[in-house]
Amino acid sequence: MDQVPGTPQDPQGAGGAHGLPGCYRHPDRPTGVTCTRCERPICPECMVSASVGFQCPECVRTGSGTGHSAHATTPRTLAGGAVASDPKLITKILLGLNVAVFIAVYASSGLVGRLDLIGLAFDPQHYQLVGVAEGQWYRLITAVFLHQEIPHIAFNMLSLWWLGPPLEAALGRLRYTALYLLAGLGGSALSYLLAAQNQPSLGASGAIFGLLGATAVLLRRLNYDMKPVLILLGLNLVFTFLWPNIAWQAHVGGLVVGAAVAYGMVHAPRERRTLVHTLTCVAALLVIIGVVVLRTFQLTG
Repeated sequence: MDQVPGTPQDPQGAGGAHGLPGCYRHPDRPTGVTCTRCERPICPECMVSASVGFQCPECVRTGSGTGHSAHATTPRTLAGGAVASDPKLITKILLGLNVAVFIAVYASSGLVGRLDLIGLAFDPQHYQLVGVAEGQWYRLITAVFLHQEIPHIAFNMLSLWWLGPPLEAALGRLRYTALYLLAGLGGSALSYLLAAQNQPSLGASGAIFGLLGATAVLLRRLNYDMKPVLILLGLNLVFTFLWPNIAWQAHVGGLVVGAAVAYGMVHAPRERRTLVHTLTCVAALLVIIGVVVLRTFQLTG
C-alpha cells in the first residue's frame, strides 16, 4: 500500500480492510481523512477543526494555519483542559503521596499525632494544646493524605485508581487537582465543624467521596446511565452512617464540595470557562475558610 508522500513517521503497512490508510497516531484505525497541512491520515479522535477541513494535533501545536493561535485550537477536554499524553499522571502522583505518607507513618510512630485532623485537644506528652483551633491549619490538608491501617489505605487507593483517571481525562490535570484538594479540604472543614473537638480523624475518604460526586455530575452531563454510580454512592453512604468509627462528616463534606465544583466545571459556558472555573474554585475555598474560621471562633472565642 502506498504511503502519504513526505511522511516518514507514518506506520508501515497500516491499513484497513477497504485499503484505507491507518491513522498516523492509531495505525489500527483506517481513515479517509488527512490533515490539510501535512496530509497525514487522521482518525476522528485526532481531528482538529480548521478553517478548511481538519488538522492533526502536531500541526495545531506548531501553528494552526486558521487565523487563530496554536493555543486557541489545541485539543481540549470536556471542561476545557489541555489533552494530556498521560491522563493518569496526577492520579499516580496522588497515589504516590498517600503511599509515601503511609510508609512514613510506619517509620515514625508519632507522626500521626502531628498530622491528623483534630479541632482542639490537650497533648499530655508535650503539655500543650494542639489542633486546628491552635493555629495548626495544615492539619486540614495533611489529614487527607494520612492513613494508619492497611485496609483503610487499600480501599481508598483502589477507589482513587478507579474514579480518578476518567475524571482527570475529562477535566484536565489542573482542574482535576483543584477538585481533589478542594473536596479533601471540604471534608476536613465539615469534620472540624461538626465532630467533637478532641476527636481525631484521618484519611482520603473525603476527597474520594468528592471524586464520586464529581463522577455523578459528569455522567449526568454526558447523559450516561446514572444507575451504577448512584448505586455505588448509595452503598457508600449506607456504610458511612452504619459502620463504626467512620467520620461521616468528612464523607458528606467531600461529596458536597466535589459535586459542586464539578458542576461548575462541566457546565460552564465555553466562552467563559476559565472565569467560571476560577470563580467556582474560589467560592468553594472561601466557604471552606468561612467554616474553619467559624469553628475556630466557637472553640477559642
